[in-house]
Amino acid sequence: MSKPTDPTPRGTLVRVPGAPEPHAQDNAARLMARVAARVRDLRKAQRMPRRVLSEMSGVSPRYLAQLEAGEGNISIALLQRVADALGATAESLLAAEETTSADVQDVVSLYRQAPAAVREEVRRLLSTGNPGALRRGRICLVGLRGAGKSTLGRLAAETLSLPFVELTSEIETFTGMPMSEILALYGQEGYRRLETEAVVRVLEKHDRMILAVAGGVVAGEQAYTLLLERFHTVWLRTSPAEHMQRVRAQGDLRPMEGNPGAMAQLRALLDARTPHYERAEAQVNTSNRTVPASLNDLLAVFASNNFLNSPKS
Repeated sequence: MSKPTDPTPRGTLVRVPGAPEPHAQDNAARLMARVAARVRDLRKAQRMPRRVLSEMSGVSPRYLAQLEAGEGNISIALLQRVADALGATAESLLAAEETTSADVQDVVSLYRQAPAAVREEVRRLLSTGNPGALRRGRICLVGLRGAGKSTLGRLAAETLSLPFVELTSEIETFTGMPMSEILALYGQEGYRRLETEAVVRVLEKHDRMILAVAGGVVAGEQAYTLLLERFHTVWLRTSPAEHMQRVRAQGDLRPMEGNPGAMAQLRALLDARTPHYERAEAQVNTSNRTVPASLNDLLAVFASNNFLNSPKS
């Protein structure tokens, strides 16, 4: 019995039923390479570590690494989350052509190379129709002493690879004097002026940062208004008892020493300042919470409000 002959000429590729056409595979590869390049470029342009993008988008660092290498078969839903975290759109990552012109790219390049003061002025001029854009990337923690501003601010900054600044330290460094001498020499009115000047200096130095301010900053209308305009503000709050306990734990016995009415005074101070603290965009209650739990709460507020990414109006 003769052996049946194969009608397919030698060297001809045989397509497996159900497999994608070769040109479809090529198109998919080009699409993934394009998305990978755009995600990678956007992240680097914002000086955002991959782990921070992971925290903001909810996509694992390993998956993001595969995506940026052009190896990840990402879903549209996940791609949208990555785009949101980068302040972009899924459409712009998928588009066949670049959505920005050469002129826009030139402006972006010049902006990145400009001094901090020039960048701040550009942002101010361009944000007249969207005041929230001025706050992008900057976060300020407000609240009474003992709420956790310094501790949580420093930990959050370390987690997100951001600079952390305490405004009182900035003032002390600039004047070369401790706070007690500053208040004795300048008085409250002079101190409020120094406070406002310190906020301006911080704005000129940092496009992205976490700032902790003294509880009494709300008494200086000029400084506090500037903070509300240029920073995403978060009120860290706790109970009066915990405020007092934490201050004493720091080694400062002055609030209670020789003053039986200290708790009543603290409650009155908190009541007076609460309307000002409530002007903040968000709140985190640290009462009866461990430091790790409060840190997670704070980072969740940053992420849910896109404080480090998409501008809010």
